[in-house]
Amino acid sequence: MNFREMFKAARTASERLSSVPDGKIEEILHKIADETEARAEEIIAANAEDLARMSPDNPFYDRLKLDRERLKGIADDMRKVAGLPSPLGVVLWETTRPNGMNIKKITVPFGVIGIIYEARPNVGFDVFSLCIKSGNACVLKGGSDAARSNEAIVTLIRKVLSDNGMDENIVTLMPPGRESSAILLNAVGDVDLVIPRGSKGLIEYVKNNARVPVIETGAGICHTYFDKDGDLAKGAAVICNAKTRRVSVCNALDCLIIHKDRLSDLPAICRKLAECNVTIFADAPAYSAIDGIYPAGLLEHADENSFGTEFLSYKMSIKTVDSLEEALKHIAEYSSKHSEAIISENPDTIDTFCRRVDAACVYANVSTAFTDGGQFGFGAEIGISTQKLHARGPMALHELTTYKYVITGNGQIRPK
Repeated sequence: MNFREMFKAARTASERLSSVPDGKIEEILHKIADETEARAEEIIAANAEDLARMSPDNPFYDRLKLDRERLKGIADDMRKVAGLPSPLGVVLWETTRPNGMNIKKITVPFGVIGIIYEARPNVGFDVFSLCIKSGNACVLKGGSDAARSNEAIVTLIRKVLSDNGMDENIVTLMPPGRESSAILLNAVGDVDLVIPRGSKGLIEYVKNNARVPVIETGAGICHTYFDKDGDLAKGAAVICNAKTRRVSVCNALDCLIIHKDRLSDLPAICRKLAECNVTIFADAPAYSAIDGIYPAGLLEHADENSFGTEFLSYKMSIKTVDSLEEALKHIAEYSSKHSEAIISENPDTIDTFCRRVDAACVYANVSTAFTDGGQFGFGAEIGISTQKLHARGPMALHELTTYKYVITGNGQIRPK
């Protein structure tokens, strides 16, 4: 099958989905979830082939890895998506005009959604479950690092679809490689929307080369500001969780901003980070505050590259500020507009921070690790959008719909 035929088959599959009842979609998702757990060893074996080609020191290694626990989590997420209300056919707005003409604004699928992603094989499951539930077909273009994993996942999904009388072209996997990416990004008229999932380099490539509409999912350069009125125990726990829960994800903490009046608390804030072997790049005041206390092999002086960096590893920076205003300025300069947090007990300071920080998700006394579709109650996510048009933040079922106007009447005509 050539690429044009592949896209046409996906379009046909998306059109057929419009007549499939939501109950059938729910049944299919449960069967795929069950099959994923039943055939976990096959997927793990394919994943092991991909892992063998990557160094464990690579920041993408953790994202690439699949095991029984992760596959069970993926299956559970599919079941959650299955149980969510359909986002289709929702009346967003309705009016009846003076001439009796009725106008409804109703949610509908995009049609065919393309996803370009790197070493994240879980994306295949997440994208498929959200797309089929929202009435869309999906065209997946994964990276070569996860080629065997992606093949095993899509083969499983397509078999369950076919065995249950569904069009297997609801999900399609393109070959890895830049050629496939270029073809997908230029599939005007065949693909309705492309969403990139991956590094800043991948996202920039997609933005700069796409002729198909794109929803940008940005890199996660995340900050937490420890205010002069912050609670020490609360802040230390939030900061450690944001940094160390899973370092390779986009919601992980990259930079701790601390008010100068709380530098004496920095050793206590960093204690758990030291236990997790986190390397800290500290500016001069912060370095002085923990020098001789924080492990010498894990403490370095910050330089110009220490800020505005998405580390994706057990590394982070610390910036000292004189005021909330300076913290806001630092975030404005270096943020990727993904997730930003404040630790403070001052409601006025929290209010100012939440109003003025320009990010998709802004937290007060909560870890940025919660920027996730599953944690928001969306079942799963197709990405974290950092742009402002159409979708922002964790994107799930409702963000995979657009709308149309349905106008009904009784023979009304417009006067000349």
